[in-house]
Amino acid sequence: MKDPFVEEIRNIRMEHTRAFQSDLKKISEDLKAYEIILGDRVVHLSPKRRSPTKPSSEHADARQTG
Repeated sequence: MKDPFVEEIRNIRMEHTRAFQSDLKKISEDLKAYEIILGDRVVHLSPKRRSPTKPSSEHADARQTG
């Protein structure tokens, strides 16, 4: 089943790509210019640090008997 929202985004993205003849540098410059126009409406999130996970007892048992 196709999601109509995903299809719409893909179509818009393809139109944008065609407008710049698939030139990634031009696409990037256009997106950065648009980001400037949007100003504070663009959200910049800092990367989240992930803490190491502890192995489950199931995995620990498998390593000991392996």
